[in-house]
Formats: sequence, structure tokens, C-alpha cells
Amino acid sequence: MRYRTVLVPLDGSALAESALDHASELARDGAALVLLRAAQAHTAPGADPTEAQVTVVREAEEYLAAVRARLARAGVDRVDVSVWYGPPADSIVDAARFRKADLIVMSTHGRSGLGRLIVGSVAETVLRSTTTPILLVRSHEAPVQPVQGGGREASHV
Repeated sequence: MRYRTVLVPLDGSALAESALDHASELARDGAALVLLRAAQAHTAPGADPTEAQVTVVREAEEYLAAVRARLARAGVDRVDVSVWYGPPADSIVDAARFRKADLIVMSTHGRSGLGRLIVGSVAETVLRSTTTPILLVRSHEAPVQPVQGGGREASHV
């Protein structure tokens, strides 16, 4: 399948940027990349949030411009950037729909159990909230858990 538009959510972390290798390969096959950063300001109750909102959006734009420049130096030139104001999962789902993305390429910590309950999972929320296919890239540091029950090959008669 050929992808036309691939959405790549980034949060500024090395983990999130690990998805760029996979997305770049798709771009070399003809897809356009849309780099997305969800921005959200957190201010003290009663404080005017305007300045904080402008600051986080500006920082997100500068970060995405730097990532786009890095990709251009690596030969990936069909890259657009997009900053959405709001929670990450909602922003990813809305941006994928708005940009008509064929695929979302994003990273995940690969947490399970209590770790996922405490931290939450943006990837899981996105997975449950969109019909856009998702390529999840796991962190190299994420522990691999064996399949419970030990899978067995089905015999064919």
C-alpha cells in the first residue's frame, strides 16, 4: 500500500523522534509527512493564560521547524508542520482526520500493567479513538514480555 500523508506526532523527546526513522522511509517512498506537536499551557488558577499559550505554541513551532530542517538535510523534503493546541491524544486524532492522514506513525514506551495505569497511554487512547491505521514504534528500552500461554502453531489437516 502506498501512503500519501503520514502523520508523525512529536513531543520533543528522543522516544517520540524514534518514529521518524520509519516515517522517513515512507516519505522516501513518496508519502508526505506531517509533523505534529500538541501544545498546552498550564498556568496557575486565576492567572491569564494568554502569554503562556503563545509561548508554548511558539516553542512547538520552533521545535518542529528544527526537525523539518534535520529531515531536509537527510533528503526528506515533503514535510509539513502543524501545532495543535490541546491534549495530545485529542490533537493527534483531530489532526489525522483534518489532514486526511493515511497512517499515523508514533512511538510508545511499551508500558503495561501498573506503569500504564499511572502514566496513561497516549498511543492507546489514539488507537481507540481513530480509524486511521497506526504504526507503533516501541522504545528499544521497553521490556519484552513473553506471550501468556505459549503460542503454538495450529496444525493443518
